[in-house]
Amino acid sequence: MAHPLDRPIWNALTSARQASLAVGTGAALRLAPGYGVFVASVDQSPESLAAVSALEQPEGLLATVEAEPTPVPPGLTVLKQAVLTQMALVDLIPAKARNIAVEPLTEADAPAMLALATLTEPGPFFDRTHRLGDFFGVKQDGRLLAMAGERLKPDGFTEVSGVCVHPDARGRGYAGALMETVVARILARGETAFLHSYADNAGAIALYHSLGFTVRAQMRMRMLTQGDLAQDVLAKGGLAKSAEGA
Repeated sequence: MAHPLDRPIWNALTSARQASLAVGTGAALRLAPGYGVFVASVDQSPESLAAVSALEQPEGLLATVEAEPTPVPPGLTVLKQAVLTQMALVDLIPAKARNIAVEPLTEADAPAMLALATLTEPGPFFDRTHRLGDFFGVKQDGRLLAMAGERLKPDGFTEVSGVCVHPDARGRGYAGALMETVVARILARGETAFLHSYADNAGAIALYHSLGFTVRAQMRMRMLTQGDLAQDVLAKGGLAKSAEGA
C-alpha cells in the first residue's frame, strides 16, 4: 500500500485541512494561485495529464513532487528537475539551548516574509504562502532575520517549510530554534512532521538529523511550464535553488 507521503501534494490537496485551497478537477489539482504552484493528478492516465496541462499558471510554472517517475504532461516543458530527500520526524530532539526569542508571525509580517523568502529562496513562496500554516520568526530591532513555518498538510502529517535565514544572521542557531518551535506544535497535534531537502544539501540534512528527522524516501521534483513561457520564467529567476528544495 502506498504511503501518504509518496504523493504529498495530491494527498494534501484532497485532505480535510487543505482541500479548500485546491483548484482544478477530480483529475488534476493545484494550490490556489498566490498560495503556491504545487500540482498533482489523480493518476498518470492521458486524461489526467491533460487536465494538469489545462490548469491555470498565472505564476508561469507548476511544481510536482512524487516518489515514482511520472510522464511530463502534454504541452509542458521541464524547467528543472532534482532529487529531494524526504525526511520525517515523530520524536523531537531539542535544539542546542540558545537565548533566541522566537515569535509568531502575523498578517502584518507578510511583506517582510515575502521579502526574506525572495532573498533567500527557500522554495516557491508567494504572497499568500504564509497562510498555509503557522509561521514563526526571529527579529532584531523589528527586522525579520529568520523564519520557518508549515506548508503541505496531508491527513496526519504537516510539512515544515519556508525555513530561511538572512545572510547577515546565519550561524546563530536561528534555523534550529525555529524548526524546534514549528515541529513541537505539529507533534502536539498528534501529527508527524516531514520536510524536503535537495538530496545533495549535506548541511541542511545534517541539521534536520540533529533534530530527530530521519530519511523516509527519495522524491522526484519537477518545475514545469508551458514551452513558450520557459525563457520568461528563467529570466525572472522563477526557480527555487536553496537548501529546502521544492
